[in-house]
Amino acid sequence: MSTALFLSPHLDDVAFSCGGTLARLKARGWKVALVTVFTRSVPQPTGFALACQTDKGIHPEVDYMAMRREEDRDFAALMEVDSLVWADLPEAPHRGYDSAAALFTPPREDDRIGAAVVERLAPLMNELRPDLVLAPQALGSHVDHVQVVRLLPSLGAWDSRVLWYRDTPYAVRQPEARPDPTLPGDLRPVVVDVSAELRRKVVGCTCYRTQVGFQFGGAQAVGPTLAAFHQREAAAHGRTGHAEVLLAGAGLDPALREALTDE
Repeated sequence: MSTALFLSPHLDDVAFSCGGTLARLKARGWKVALVTVFTRSVPQPTGFALACQTDKGIHPEVDYMAMRREEDRDFAALMEVDSLVWADLPEAPHRGYDSAAALFTPPREDDRIGAAVVERLAPLMNELRPDLVLAPQALGSHVDHVQVVRLLPSLGAWDSRVLWYRDTPYAVRQPEARPDPTLPGDLRPVVVDVSAELRRKVVGCTCYRTQVGFQFGGAQAVGPTLAAFHQREAAAHGRTGHAEVLLAGAGLDPALREALTDE
């Protein structure tokens, strides 16, 4: 049985960005691991970190990240994920990034999270030995996404097994956004038709109840937003239907490409 490891900076990124691809591989008999990096509960948050939950209507006394982990658990159950892993590292607002603008600046010199990410994920990569790794492109340049992208070489995943997904909803809001400049330069699009999986993806995205209001304008908007976006993605590559467009190196195993595209 082949294994795909979906690497998510936050508790929702894989669902929003490549949930259709996840559903497609699972339906074809793949084992699926969903690994999220920044998932830690931080007691008594203050300042901007606290505002990140209160601006979503969540009381200061509530463990916001525990709520989000439960949402992730619901998504994993719906999508029949085989292995659900939380790396238990703190999000950027708990590491000194103290404003919304600061989240979209280059990593700070005093942000030492990189070593901890490698320490948590390297043993997991060695244990799972995935046939395919799906990682973000860091569209939108959120610092947590950038950190994950730039640490992949240290995890031994910078090779023909990696597919880079378009971070959504950044890709919806910023259609001209470019991948992080540290990605390899020879990447080519892999167009995955997710028309059959779109409804399942939408339902999966709505599992993230604390996020869909902020990210999409409400649960009722998730379906129309994603349907229109994935239709545009398909049309941009001369296809009909709905597509998730990934990037891969020229050395991607043809069997992997066939599993994704039937080509």
